Amino acid sequence: MNLKCSQCGTNYEFVYNKDEPLPPNFPFCSKRCKSLDLGKWLNEEYRISSPIPQDYEASEIETEATSDNSDDNILQILRKSTKSE
Repeated sequence: MNLKCSQCGTNYEFVYNKDEPLPPNFPFCSKRCKSLDLGKWLNEEYRISSPIPQDYEASEIETEATSDNSDDNILQILRKSTKSE
């Protein structure tokens, strides 16, 4: 499956085999991109800017993601989101 790194924008091949752990840099293309993203969180460049409104309804994908964090569930969510783009 082809994915796009959210840090640098590089398209990369995502390979996953059932019953194996996710790749160590997932969801990024490399350790460098993963570290850069972590650095932005630690430097407070990323933040949740406001509380979630009480009348907020989670999307189907958000609901699925929070109900089961297993590798298989995460992959199914990714497949759904990449098909809809």
